[in-house]
Amino acid sequence: MHLKTLTLTNFKNYDLQTLAFSERLNCLTGRNGMGKTNVLDAIYYLCMCKSHFGINDRLVMQRGADFFRLEGDFVREEKKEKIVAKVIPRKRKEIERNGVVYKRLIDHIGLLPVVMAAPDDTVIAREGSEERRRFLDNTLSQSDPIYLRHLVAYNRLLSQRNALLKQFHAERRFDENLLQIFDEQMQEPAAFIVKARQQFLENFEPILKENYAAISEDQEGIACVYNSKLLTENFADLLHDAREKDRVLQRTTIGIHKDDLAFKIDAHALKVFASQGQLKSFILALKLAQYEFLRQHKGIAPLLLLDDIFDKLDRGRVRSLINLILEKNYGQTFITDTDENRLQDILSAAGSDFKIFSVDEGTVDG
Repeated sequence: MHLKTLTLTNFKNYDLQTLAFSERLNCLTGRNGMGKTNVLDAIYYLCMCKSHFGINDRLVMQRGADFFRLEGDFVREEKKEKIVAKVIPRKRKEIERNGVVYKRLIDHIGLLPVVMAAPDDTVIAREGSEERRRFLDNTLSQSDPIYLRHLVAYNRLLSQRNALLKQFHAERRFDENLLQIFDEQMQEPAAFIVKARQQFLENFEPILKENYAAISEDQEGIACVYNSKLLTENFADLLHDAREKDRVLQRTTIGIHKDDLAFKIDAHALKVFASQGQLKSFILALKLAQYEFLRQHKGIAPLLLLDDIFDKLDRGRVRSLINLILEKNYGQTFITDTDENRLQDILSAAGSDFKIFSVDEGTVDG
């Protein structure tokens, strides 16, 4: 799978820009703040119907504009796929596939698998469990549409249950029977999600270890463990036992929305004991493992978006990472960097098909 052309209209700092890409490697170079990352985010948006950075559509739109539009010409399994995003804030966004508007955006997720690595991704290891669940859900939603449907259903029920708990508090009453209706409806999606996450980790951890070993040259061992109370206890019983706590706190305190991943390095907590270099290597290995998992389960090579991953790395490490990407045939890859000469020298020596774009204040040449 690859992206042939991309057109951005009123997207972040781009008025109107069309880019034609290499099927292999595409490098966007320029100073920070010029719009390199915005191109990658536009590609991600066409694949996932939202910004990689969780930004509201009003903030994605160029200042002063009243809409934005993205258009991508993809080739997937030798068939052309034209994807268009038409977004007017506060109105229903429209995603088109070959001229037909999706009735549900979730039906598009997974058609064009994508993996994006960005400097802020270290929050996956350093911050709270929400970031790690987001990584889990992003991967599994792209690989399994049934998982995504169950996740949407669970999150909707969770929101409704929490709203009901707040209503009870405001009205100074508590109806256990009404709450029980939501508890029963949450059982099926929760059971599916827990089983899918558990199976995912069993398949994913060996891929993660292999990628980390390649990047770190086997200097230390890592592990990834899935933690969920639902693995060993009945969800219905847990909800019942937590009912009084939920009533007091006005929110659901137990469920798959509390699951977590434990990352370890040499049997110690990664976020506590890892150096900056080890942490960055781990996150990159995590994203490359995500890529390989999606490729195996989708049967097509995802798009790989690497945003400023070479920052603070010496030329030797940059060369090693690029060679790793080339040797393992990661398909179409997009890289941003501030050093055009560095990339030009390394890619020319590698002899791969590549294209370099120069980005300056929302204008791209190349």
